[in-house]
Amino acid sequence: MSMESLIKQLKNIMRGDDLSGTVQYLKQMIWMIFLKIYDAQEEKWEILEDDYTSIINTSVIF
Repeated sequence: MSMESLIKQLKNIMRGDDLSGTVQYLKQMIWMIFLKIYDAQEEKWEILEDDYTSIINTSVIF
């Protein structure tokens, strides 16, 4: 998925919220993009490093 299509998809999802305008949800979009990139990087680390341990405890999140 290209960055442009990801941003368009996020904007479409967020339009349904009570937030008004791009300025209001810009912080949320930045965090979602960061987390998406970080998740992809963690997948690479898990494959390449035998002893990799995530710094994020997903058992608490989910």
